[in-house]
Amino acid sequence: MIDAAACIIDLYRRHAGAWATARGTVLLERAWIERFADMLRRGAAVLDIGCGSGEPIARYLATRGHPITGVDSSPEMIDLFRANLPGETVEVADMRSLKLDRRYGGLITWDSFFHLAPHDQRMMFPIFRDHAEPKAPLLFTSGPVFGEAIGTLGGEPLYHASLDPEEYRLLLDRNGFEVVAHVVQDADCGGRTVWLARQR
Repeated sequence: MIDAAACIIDLYRRHAGAWATARGTVLLERAWIERFADMLRRGAAVLDIGCGSGEPIARYLATRGHPITGVDSSPEMIDLFRANLPGETVEVADMRSLKLDRRYGGLITWDSFFHLAPHDQRMMFPIFRDHAEPKAPLLFTSGPVFGEAIGTLGGEPLYHASLDPEEYRLLLDRNGFEVVAHVVQDADCGGRTVWLARQR
C-alpha cells in the first residue's frame, strides 16, 4: 500500500477538476466546521492544510471573517482555490515539510492528513504545533483504528491510513494540544472519525 501512498499528489493533480465537481459546495460537515469556527478568536487567521479547491470549507470560514491561508501539494487544486477565493492566500506546499514561519489562530486538515502514511502522520504533529497560536483549535479527520485502507479517485487507488486513537491522543498531548472532542465514525458526518483539539 505504500506505493499507493506515494501516488497521492499525482492522483490529485490529475483528478483535481473531477474531485472538485464531486465534492461540490454543500457543507456536509457543517456541525464540525461551525464548532471549530466558534472556538476561533474574532478575525483569527486560519491555516487550511490540504485545502483543495477551497470549497466549501475555506469559503465558509472566510465568510465568517477569518483570513485563510491554504496550502496544497497539487498546483491544479491551488488554481481552483485561487479562482474560488481570489482574496485569500494560497500556495503549493507539501504538508510534510511545511514551514511558514508564522502561527495561526486555527488549523484545519479535513480529509487530507489521513492520506499520509503512518510515519508521516506522526511527523505532522510538531508541524501543527509550530503553526498554532496559543488556544488555537486544530480539526482533522482520521480512521477509527490503526491501519491502511484503499478508496478510489477517478477509478484509481486512493490511499488512506490511520494511527491508533491512543497514539493520536499521545501525539497531541506531547505537542501541546488537548482533545476537545473526538467522535468515531460520526453518523452525522458521513461516517468520518473526527478530532477537535486546542493548543494549550
